[in-house]
Amino acid sequence: MSYLRGFTPWLVFAAVSAIGYQWGALAGLVVAVVLLIADRAAGLSLESRLLEYGTIAFKIAVLAVWAFAHPGSGFTTYSNSLSMGWLGLIAWVSIAVRRPFTMAIARRMAPPEVWHTPLFRRVNVVITAAWALSFTLVAIAQAAMAAYGMAIVYSILIQIVGFVLAIRFTATYPERARARFLQQAGARLDVQGGMAA
Repeated sequence: MSYLRGFTPWLVFAAVSAIGYQWGALAGLVVAVVLLIADRAAGLSLESRLLEYGTIAFKIAVLAVWAFAHPGSGFTTYSNSLSMGWLGLIAWVSIAVRRPFTMAIARRMAPPEVWHTPLFRRVNVVITAAWALSFTLVAIAQAAMAAYGMAIVYSILIQIVGFVLAIRFTATYPERARARFLQQAGARLDVQGGMAA
């Protein structure tokens, strides 16, 4: 489940926010910076760490600064939906700039010889799109819940559902895509073999 590692700062933010969202933002920021430093020390490239950079930027520029400057503001009402919306934006942008954020995660698990194959790229585009959709829908649902004053427990539940569905898709899609690729490649070979005969 190393693909969850990139979301650790957000999970820490959600957990620590029970004490106060400014402390959650600060804790999430610290975890994001520590993970980025650890990745760099392990020799991992920073070039495709859009999720991590985006997390740090949001935690510094928006949540942490705003939270400490205005601790009593109504911002807390929408902080969960804004965080999920930001994750959605990061995911959509990573697809648009042709660096799906899941590629950095997938490279930790896949052998280097597959990193530049069309199948590897396609699988990561689809998985990133699934996460982006999940983040976007959860952000919209959380904003609606906040607007109607629903209890925070519903916001947390919808966030858990969004993560679980995206995780399940991430766990199952690569194998299905590989099987479909192999089946199509086999069919092409059969057709070529038949034409040669």
